[in-house]
Amino acid sequence: MSFWDFLIAHRQEVLSLTVEHMTLVGVSIFFAVLIGIPLGILITRVPRLSKAVLGSANVIQTIPSLALFGFLLFAPWIGARGARMAILALTLYALLPLIRNTYAGIRNVDPAVVEAGRAMGMTDRQLLWQVELPLASGVIMAGIRVATVVSIGLATIAAAIGAGGLGEFIFRGLSMVNTQLILAGAVPAAVLALLADVGLGALERRLGALKGRA
Repeated sequence: MSFWDFLIAHRQEVLSLTVEHMTLVGVSIFFAVLIGIPLGILITRVPRLSKAVLGSANVIQTIPSLALFGFLLFAPWIGARGARMAILALTLYALLPLIRNTYAGIRNVDPAVVEAGRAMGMTDRQLLWQVELPLASGVIMAGIRVATVVSIGLATIAAAIGAGGLGEFIFRGLSMVNTQLILAGAVPAAVLALLADVGLGALERRLGALKGRA
């Protein structure tokens, strides 16, 4: 049986695991955005926190994914459920590009534009929402794109702790030395990563073009 025949014969399982995979990534990126972008904004307002926040996010990136899953096994409420553990781990890994890009995007806004806003009587909150974030949106979107693509790859490892996703095929294939099973997990995961990169990259360029026109 060829690889394509295998995909057709097991299309329901492939579809189910793909949806599980996308759910893990989508939920983790949602939480990472809710945490990472505000943290990025915070350290532009309180610069003394930048080293601690960025340093902590960098440390998380250096922890191997399986080791992080192992640490989380002992966390109350989290460790008892594979999906919860996977979402938490993926969220932590996605924080660095979001915090770093939000910080860099806002810091690189032309100071003359900010000063012009202040001269018009805008408050700090108005400057943030009406000037800085719109101008930094392209850079922030680049961080979301990087975080999403990385999370799609890391989510395959989540199957090792029973969280589901396309990694189920990969680990099953490795244990059975079955190339078709490995490819059934690896190929859809690679396609998802490529689609996310292309789609979010197009949105990033669109936001960059809007910034240029502004």
